[in-house]
Amino acid sequence: MRVSDQTDVHTDSAQLLRQAATAGFVRRVNRGAVLDYLRRHGPVSRTQIARDLRMSLPTVMRIVQALESEGLVRSQGMQASTGGRPSSLIEFNGSAYAVIGIDLGGTKVLGTLADLSGHIQREIYQRHSSEAPDVTPGENLDRLCDLIAELVATPRPAGQRLRGIGVGVPSIVTPETGFVHWAPGLGWRDLPLKRILSERFGLPVYVENDVNLAALGEMSFGAGRGATNLVFIAIGTGIGAGVIIGGSLYHGQHQAAGEIGYLVPGPQYLGRQYDFFGALESFASGKGVADRARQLLASRGHVVSNGQITAEDVFAAARAGEAWAQQVVDETVDYLGLAIANIGALLDPEVVILGGGVALSEDLLIQPIQRRLAGVIPHVPRILPSPLGRRAAALGAITLVLDGVDGPFVLQRSS
Repeated sequence: MRVSDQTDVHTDSAQLLRQAATAGFVRRVNRGAVLDYLRRHGPVSRTQIARDLRMSLPTVMRIVQALESEGLVRSQGMQASTGGRPSSLIEFNGSAYAVIGIDLGGTKVLGTLADLSGHIQREIYQRHSSEAPDVTPGENLDRLCDLIAELVATPRPAGQRLRGIGVGVPSIVTPETGFVHWAPGLGWRDLPLKRILSERFGLPVYVENDVNLAALGEMSFGAGRGATNLVFIAIGTGIGAGVIIGGSLYHGQHQAAGEIGYLVPGPQYLGRQYDFFGALESFASGKGVADRARQLLASRGHVVSNGQITAEDVFAAARAGEAWAQQVVDETVDYLGLAIANIGALLDPEVVILGGGVALSEDLLIQPIQRRLAGVIPHVPRILPSPLGRRAAALGAITLVLDGVDGPFVLQRSS
């Protein structure tokens, strides 16, 4: 064979591989789109799916047949006849499978067993003392495995199978590999968590940043239902955000998109070193609110030690009419308003969802923020409190697992 012939063979092989990869991706996207459409709009006919998703009817029929064979889709009667032949209806069968969702923190762990429709079948909430320096990274991993094993052993409805495990970690994570880079509260550095759990439990495992996972939960089951562009902001000890664009998580070049605690609220904060907390979270997180309250009271002659006042105390005092507390709350509204203004101008999301401990005081935050933003940016997003609370990340595991196992969803806007 001549060199040119060999080159032609190699070129043809590479082209065939690219075509096969492209075709496989298209099949996964189509499957994910049909499945997500059924989750949101069923029961519907195959013809309606094909029309609304702009797919050919044979393609839809092949996908539905495969989904039926897996139990993810089931028949649901016939469509009322309008003179022609009635069409059979199908719907998403959310009870066919369950997903284990884990939300990890340095001082708390929430584990859930829920079906694909978001119905929680079991929930385990554990708190651990942050004053326990003897807990090793290995022991934290053992705790996680014990929790998952307990959820795996939970009795489930007859015939229900486990679809997978989704874990949210307070760390920058490489989603493709499930690699945890640095979770200080757990002592994990460069931990191949996905591989460890997959080998231990023999199930598909997906690992994501905890705030990103909460954003998925809100999109699928919470305040973001029907939205394809949203930002979830968790305001607790620190501040982080999960960004969803076009129905998919946006991770950024270094998997660090959403680290809005490092937003700079003014030029005076440039040129500084922020090792533990960023500029924004130094003022607007739960810790930041408490620190500013303590400093304000000290300037008025009231000595308050660390830990003697919390953000919850500040908000309660503001509701009681304490002027000093209202000043701290007003400043918090300003800082959060600056952050949401920048997010709105850059990303133009449909909705911004507030979660975390500070967001429990949404009655003092949301309307004042909206008033400050009116006229400041072209389109002020809806700002809503999280209805899912601490369950947001655990429920986000359902979408994470479905996306990983069943193909990337092309989310449809609710009618």
